[in-house]
Amino acid sequence: MSSCDLCVVRNRAICSSLDSKELEALNSIGRRRTLSAGDSLMWEGEDSVLVANVIEGVLKLSAGTEDGREQIVGVVYPSEFIGRPFGTTNGHGVTALTDARICVFNRRDFDAFAREHPKLEHKLLERTLGELDRTRRWMLLLGRKSASEKVASFLLEMAERLVEPGCHISLTPSVRTLTLPFSRQQIADVLGLTIETVSRQFTRLKDEGVIALPSRREVSILDPEGLAAEAG
Repeated sequence: MSSCDLCVVRNRAICSSLDSKELEALNSIGRRRTLSAGDSLMWEGEDSVLVANVIEGVLKLSAGTEDGREQIVGVVYPSEFIGRPFGTTNGHGVTALTDARICVFNRRDFDAFAREHPKLEHKLLERTLGELDRTRRWMLLLGRKSASEKVASFLLEMAERLVEPGCHISLTPSVRTLTLPFSRQQIADVLGLTIETVSRQFTRLKDEGVIALPSRREVSILDPEGLAAEAG
């Protein structure tokens, strides 16, 4: 039995469109890799030599500003694809926010495989368009929403995207508890807010009974409808 047969994201990753023979061929050019939180996989501006499927864990996409600061420009979750197929340069760095497992391919080998398998190319196009839609929604969030709407929108997106195998979430019929892969400072950086503003919004949502904060990294969503209303 190949590692593809045992993969927990097999039915949701870009390779879900492949039959068993095609999966065997793809498996022969890939390898599993384990990352610890803080490990970097790709560096902004360097040659694009790898692409990967995320099996477990959460990774961040980041870019550097002219004054040397890091800006988080995206987050990648299990079953999602990272890297730049058919490209020569990485547009951003990729670093593990949590311990992670990924399926890694040499970019040139993957490009050649994709050219020979139109169904895989189609999945790549679907993922790219989905990421474009998400980016446009994020532009709206950053450009038009208030601080309270930003924080609520952020928590809703985490709740939606973390409800997958390999992510840190526990569910009861009425409560979703997330273990966020971000520090408060990273949340502030992502949302274009100060850490003080983020902390105030978390405290306000807690005081209003919308969320609970079991620990610094845990958020329990007690009132999903109330949180959606906060998000606008």
